[in-house]
Amino acid sequence: MIPSSKVLYYIRNLHYSVYLVIPLFSVATMVIAITRTKGVTATLAWIFAIMALPILGATLYFLIANPSIKRTTRKKRQAAEEVRGAIANQLGDRPSALRSAQLNASECSIVRLSEALTENVATEGNHVDLLARDEDAFQRIETALRSATRSIWAEYYIIRSDETGMRFLDLLIERAKQGIEVRLLYDAVGSIGLDARRLREIRKAGGRAEGFLPLNPLRRRWAFHLRNHRKLIVVDGEVGFTGGMNMGDEYSGRARRRGRAHFRDTHLSLRGPAVEALAQTFAEDWNFATDETLAPPIRPQPIPGATSVVAVVSSGPDQEYNAAAFIYFSGIAAAQERCYVTSPYFIPDEPTLLALVSAAKRGVDVRLLLPARSDVMLIGPAGRSYYPWLVEAGVRIFEYQPSMLHAKTMMVDGRWGMVGSANVDVRSFRLNFELGAIMFDRAFAARLESRFLADLEQSREVSRAEVDARTFATRFGCGLARLLSPLL
Repeated sequence: MIPSSKVLYYIRNLHYSVYLVIPLFSVATMVIAITRTKGVTATLAWIFAIMALPILGATLYFLIANPSIKRTTRKKRQAAEEVRGAIANQLGDRPSALRSAQLNASECSIVRLSEALTENVATEGNHVDLLARDEDAFQRIETALRSATRSIWAEYYIIRSDETGMRFLDLLIERAKQGIEVRLLYDAVGSIGLDARRLREIRKAGGRAEGFLPLNPLRRRWAFHLRNHRKLIVVDGEVGFTGGMNMGDEYSGRARRRGRAHFRDTHLSLRGPAVEALAQTFAEDWNFATDETLAPPIRPQPIPGATSVVAVVSSGPDQEYNAAAFIYFSGIAAAQERCYVTSPYFIPDEPTLLALVSAAKRGVDVRLLLPARSDVMLIGPAGRSYYPWLVEAGVRIFEYQPSMLHAKTMMVDGRWGMVGSANVDVRSFRLNFELGAIMFDRAFAARLESRFLADLEQSREVSRAEVDARTFATRFGCGLARLLSPLL
């Protein structure tokens, strides 16, 4: 038996050791963050978190910010190259719409930028429908799924275990039983808690269902914070859907009709050559998740009489230059008359902030539509910390009142518009795999602008007097939220 005096001695020495180890662990973690974390803002945020929460901050850094980024992004690039090579070998290269479409110099520069960053060529002869009503969007999706004759490829960040999510999965099970090729890719974090029984039923019926980056630290390609935020459906290789809507009651209108919290969102339905790029995006993600190379679907032909030139914008941490961030920046910077941006989560990086301020100073009518109430803690206060600079420069900011705003759109000069999954925030610009589409079509831009202006009628404009009258506590809280925003 060890004497009690020696037990006390060991406890005291352990106590002193802890005091020594904690600062060493924190210092070592800060050194690693300085050498490995991209961006001054994110690095300072992590240093602040490590200093303020010595054990928790350092642990979160190794859990969230550090693991397997290079290995994951390298494998994602390899998957993309393999899929693109297979498509080129079987179908050949598709010519860019730049060779024949009637675009002005500014629009051509946006197309060239998109093609250079994503390697997806812009195509003409597309028919695009703007789906801004939840019931219409989900009715169109269900109709397309039921009419499939060959294949259904679906990819979502969130599939809820609610009526909408279960209805979607049940429809996939039904179609798989009828011999349709069904492949479902869901994000392992966004869709956590997804009904495992229904996933087994999809597989039992002959379909496939796979998680994107499962939460398993023992896997070689594991990174908690690199998430697949895309929303994508391709039916028979000919009909595509993408935008901001996930599979859940808050998106489909069921929550709204039952008086529960719901989202105002925007989605797209596409037919024509642009669907090939959507299918290719799915095939690349599927290859990354499963190591399986899918046979390319048929190549959609231009729709007679369709007028939309479409550039599909896929973006993610596997890109040297993030396509979503560059398109937002370039669109704002290129605007001559007006630029209307909608984003549910608004934490702009410095280039985007400067582009907004510069455009307003040049006399461009710059308007931001943001939610009055966010569903993510700290996001709202963090976004409001940027209001003083923006409002002073002449940017008009509106906060949507009826519900949570979840649409992600941009309209430039009434000539072209973008709808997708990427927010104007540091997570979408650095960590998430995102997807969207740019439509060079004045008729489409007019519909997108009309939807934006209709939303403004249900919004409240933030005045300069209101911003100036904020209390010290409010300004401090917003500033603190902005400081922590790179960690969200």
